[in-house]
Amino acid sequence: MDVVSRSHRGPDPEDAKLFGPHTWADLRKATSDLCWLLDRGYAIRSAVELVGNRYSLARRQRLAVSRCACSTGALQRRQCHRVQPQALGGQELWLDGFNVLIAVEAALGGGVVLHGCDDCYRDLANIYARYREVEETRTALRLIGDLAAGWGVRECHWLLDRPVSNSGRFQRVILETAIPASWPWQVELVFNPDKVLAESEQIVATSDSVILDRCNRWINLARLVIDGSVPNANVVDLRPSSNAQAEGLG
Repeated sequence: MDVVSRSHRGPDPEDAKLFGPHTWADLRKATSDLCWLLDRGYAIRSAVELVGNRYSLARRQRLAVSRCACSTGALQRRQCHRVQPQALGGQELWLDGFNVLIAVEAALGGGVVLHGCDDCYRDLANIYARYREVEETRTALRLIGDLAAGWGVRECHWLLDRPVSNSGRFQRVILETAIPASWPWQVELVFNPDKVLAESEQIVATSDSVILDRCNRWINLARLVIDGSVPNANVVDLRPSSNAQAEGLG
C-alpha cells in the first residue's frame, strides 16, 4: 500500500516479517558489511546489491540497510560537526522539514524507525513527489515545537521541497500550528533544500546523509523528539554490534 494513501505514517504490512527480532542479526551483519564496502570505495548502489544478495534481503530491507550504513570517514565527520541541545539557546534552527517531520510521524504511527550507524533515526517512508498530512502530523509538529522552545531556540526556519505536491498547503499547516503557541517559525519553499541546508551557517536539523556530510553544524532532532516523547516507538537498531553496545550521543 502506498504510504501517501494512508491516514497514518504507520508500518508496511510486511514490516513485522521483514524487521522482527528474528531478522536483526542478519540486518546488522549486512549493515556492517555495507560499511566495510563503503570504506573501500564501493559505490553505494553496487555495494547494496552485493550485501543484499549475500543475505537474501528483500527490497525494503535493502533500503533500510542502505539508510543505516556509512563509511568510517563520514561517521567521524558527522560526529565532529554534531551539536547538543544546549548549543541552541538564542540560535536559529534550520529544519529539513519533510525529513524531520516524517520520521516523527512514523514513530507516532507505529512505523519502523531505523537507528543508523551515525546514531540518527530514519524512517522508511517513500515520499518523493507528494506529501499528505496524516493523523500524526500536527502532534509531531507540536512535539518538535515544544522541544525547540524548551531549548530557547530563537527561530525555527523550516525548509520544504517546493517540487513536492502539497508543500504550499503544508506550509500553512506548519504556521497554523505555531501561531497558538507563539512560536517564532518561518517556512520557506525552495527547489533544493539539501543545497541550502548544506551551505547554511546555522544549526541544521536533518538525518539526510547528503546534508550531514557537508553541513557546518547539525543536531539529531528527530531522535531527540522520539526518544523524549514517543517511548513506545518501534526502533530497529541496525548498528553493528560494536556500535550498538556503545553509548549513544542522543
